[in-house]
Amino acid sequence: MHEQTLYTRFAERRLSEALEDSPVTLIHGPRQCGKTTLALMACAPEQLASGGSPSSVLQTGLPSYAYLTFDDPVTRESAEIDPVGFVADLPERAILDEVQRVPGLFGALKGAVDRRRVPGRFLLTGSSNVLLAPALSDSLAGRMETVPLHPLAQCEIGGSAASTGFLDALFGGGFEVRRTERLARDLGERIVSGGYPAALVRPAGRRRANWYRNYLDAQVLRDVRDLARIRSLDVLPRLMSLAAANTATLFNLSDLASPFELSRPTIRDYVALLERMFLLEELPPWHTNRLSRPVKRPKLHVGDTGLASALLGVDAAGLSADRSLLGQLLETFAYRELQRQASWHDAPMSFFHFRDRDGFEVDIVIERGAHAVAGVEVKAGATVTASDFRGLRKLRDAAGDKFAGGVVLYDGEASAGFGDRLHAVPVRFLWETP
Repeated sequence: MHEQTLYTRFAERRLSEALEDSPVTLIHGPRQCGKTTLALMACAPEQLASGGSPSSVLQTGLPSYAYLTFDDPVTRESAEIDPVGFVADLPERAILDEVQRVPGLFGALKGAVDRRRVPGRFLLTGSSNVLLAPALSDSLAGRMETVPLHPLAQCEIGGSAASTGFLDALFGGGFEVRRTERLARDLGERIVSGGYPAALVRPAGRRRANWYRNYLDAQVLRDVRDLARIRSLDVLPRLMSLAAANTATLFNLSDLASPFELSRPTIRDYVALLERMFLLEELPPWHTNRLSRPVKRPKLHVGDTGLASALLGVDAAGLSADRSLLGQLLETFAYRELQRQASWHDAPMSFFHFRDRDGFEVDIVIERGAHAVAGVEVKAGATVTASDFRGLRKLRDAAGDKFAGGVVLYDGEASAGFGDRLHAVPVRFLWETP
């Protein structure tokens, strides 16, 4: 068994604030992304495995919590048989892990909170998006705050203090003109390593890739049985592999359905199920009334490039040899890094992509609130030219006064300006911008 590694998670502050304000807090994200560890760090540090430093533990000012997981069959069955009695017997404060496995519990939690409404009473974790189930989310509306948790961002893996530096520069004063070293092969290693803590403690290469493949088979398929009646479970890993090969491309249901002897509506349902488990995402198109010919199809992104690489059987050397796949996975890698940083940023941020029928496109469009728009174009090469900014210039014109900045991310050495609010920026600035 590998020794547990405790990373500093920048979502800690949001979790601490939620516990101070809300009677129920939900940490939600994919399995094995670190939800249980973060919950224990916040509320039951004495139950963590040895190896964590005292500075890693949140100081919430709350008494320690009891910890129960619904991955334990006895605990789960007890809650399923009598959810009201189960909640009534809970201690004053409790962590309820993998709560999506007992959907009948939400009504009982609502009743308990309504009888005694105190902040920080219940801390839940969930590996499927319970907010997509109206009966569950509605029962705790106004009583629950949600803290999203993703696999590790690069700034968390490296212990960087620059947790939101890139986003602040993108929406703020721009990027400092300076030089740095190319990532080169290290970029491919970061892409194929992904961000799951349990994978990162394994040696790079075959053993890490094996973890990701086993993760999909053992962890995910178990949860699928809880969420839906699937006749052909073997389809899901194959569908995930196909989605990995099509990451960062326009979503095409026909292409995803064609290898399977299943109807398009069935494959559509399977994709929705994988989205609910945070393994796939459809990135919506950005549009405005100033655009006359927008493409309104979403883009498909896998949840983590480490999982995608393992499913495709590609390592860092293989990525270097396949520039097309490198470009796709690098775009997803950059999108996920930005999404992870935005999840703990003070300002609300929403993500889109932009494309029109005239061939102008921007890989990632970010709206900060209702008053600022920025764009990020991702390029796998080591050089940038003015033509790489054509989509960002179109976005700038369409966004008007709301346009805050545009960046071409590339694996080069120089940060440089390319006109009004446009910059070429080395990809490592994603997690190294001060």
